[in-house]
Amino acid sequence: MAKQQNLMGHFFKIRPLILGLLFVGAIAITGCRGIIAAHTNRQPQLVFASPSDPATFNYPLNTSAFSVFGLINEGLITQNGETAELEPALAESWEISDDNLRITFTLREGLRWSDGEPITAEDVAFTYNDIYLNPKVPTGIKDILRVGDSFPEVRALNPRRVEFSVPQPFAPFLRYAGGISILPKHALEESINTTNSSGDLVFLSTWGTNTDPREIIGAGPYRMVRYVPGQRVIFERNPYYWKEDEAGNPQPYIESIVTRTIESDETQSVAFRSGELDSLGVQPEVFSLLKREEERGGYTIYNGGPSADSRFVGFNLSTATNAAGRPFVDPMISGWFNRQGFRQAVAYALNREKMKNNIYRGLGEIQHSPLAVNNPFYRGPEDGLRIYEYDPERAKALLLANGFRYNRNNRLEDEEGNLVRFQMLVKSEEKVRVDAAVQIQQDLDAIGIQADLQVVNFNTVIQKLQNRDWQAYVGGFGGGSVEPHSGFNIWYSGGSLHQFNQGPMAGEEPIQNWQVSDWEREIDALFMAGVGELDEEKRKEIYGEFQQIVAEQVPFIYLVNAFSLQAVRDRIENIRFTALGGAFWNLHELKLRAN
Repeated sequence: MAKQQNLMGHFFKIRPLILGLLFVGAIAITGCRGIIAAHTNRQPQLVFASPSDPATFNYPLNTSAFSVFGLINEGLITQNGETAELEPALAESWEISDDNLRITFTLREGLRWSDGEPITAEDVAFTYNDIYLNPKVPTGIKDILRVGDSFPEVRALNPRRVEFSVPQPFAPFLRYAGGISILPKHALEESINTTNSSGDLVFLSTWGTNTDPREIIGAGPYRMVRYVPGQRVIFERNPYYWKEDEAGNPQPYIESIVTRTIESDETQSVAFRSGELDSLGVQPEVFSLLKREEERGGYTIYNGGPSADSRFVGFNLSTATNAAGRPFVDPMISGWFNRQGFRQAVAYALNREKMKNNIYRGLGEIQHSPLAVNNPFYRGPEDGLRIYEYDPERAKALLLANGFRYNRNNRLEDEEGNLVRFQMLVKSEEKVRVDAAVQIQQDLDAIGIQADLQVVNFNTVIQKLQNRDWQAYVGGFGGGSVEPHSGFNIWYSGGSLHQFNQGPMAGEEPIQNWQVSDWEREIDALFMAGVGELDEEKRKEIYGEFQQIVAEQVPFIYLVNAFSLQAVRDRIENIRFTALGGAFWNLHELKLRAN
């Protein structure tokens, strides 16, 4: 997942370890793409472009892949963007007990928050015990920290040493314990211990986007200085950041960063070609044009091969009702979606080879699994994974075998004579995703199904998904972690991103009649087994079985795994591009060459 990672899956792909754990994502929900950067000759700065404003400045409450946290936050350890190896960050070292049940981190000496206050082990313990594991704080981070029926215990041993312990073996223990952003106790403790007149923690309304950015405190390489909604966020180098080069010079070298809000792919492409931007996540429809102009434009297009992001068609399988007894999904439509044969028929009806060649211009691979093809836990067709080659006649036969029928106009009906028609949600900002949705609409029309497109902006998509106010959607999750458990909050039946059958979430009105299927419970059991198994080969078998269940049940029909393509101006030095980390995972090392 991701990959909604930083743990919230922000799309920058520069610093955080758990890049895709929640909004793999962002969110995860969006499968958002890479960074866009610009350079001015007058100031030593980069300008990034985000398709959306940040949703919040409160890290645990973030549900968007477009965020500020990769620049302002830091964890105990980080992930190398080339090798995926774990490396020290706020912690200079760590020790793992012989029984694999305890990790003790030692913080670096002299660490300070962006306001100059010292960072200690008490901040780490507070971050986990009082925020992430607080039952009154509705954060998806809690999902991935679950160990069986409990959570890790965290305690400060002294100002520089903090111990994490778990009741049973937990395979991603180090990655999770060390990779999540640490938050400042001195700035947030009062809000976490105070309630408002409604009985809610003050923390839940703390550090919203209406907060003065200068009040937001972090341990990352930058700190915010200004936010203009709909336009930009401005960052300056954090003078208290711990990292320095071998000569003792403070890092990062670049003094300031600006993130501009530029919603559409087309507008971003125009800005890049006009010289405003130094880097662009290259979409298939502009690849040929940009490639021809590569030398003249003074940039390089990097190709990292298939990305870890995913794109899919998802179905809302929920049969639940809200507190007033109103179904989230029309029971008739939910009845169609909950037939396995219906979902498989749709999978056979989609011409993904055509989608790859026409929409992605051949710059991708057909995707069959929730895990990327370069993931060591991936199970592919050659390993027996069920796949769905384009076969509209087989799709029709499956529909007929599952109680549907065709009328005289060759339109699909259910047993009661209701035309099979539903809404399909897609975000407007990503042209290739909208184009894919249009082809899906056409492919379904060819087998008698009418899918009405709802093309809306990203924030509206997020709101609808959170409110369960959708029927089908063309979505995605970001990648960034090779750990399969990073998708736990997507696949666990009680997970915060279990979108296709979202259960009750903390802080919301009660829902009724939520039902969990047998195959969802099987996946729950597999994830619990996988996280407790330390033998890599046995883990591969467990997560292979998980992928097989997903392929059989198809709550998501995976589409095309696009190549990771990014154009970066040659005047940005020390770029070490990978599909895992993007162009800016080593932001602290980057320099701007003088013209």
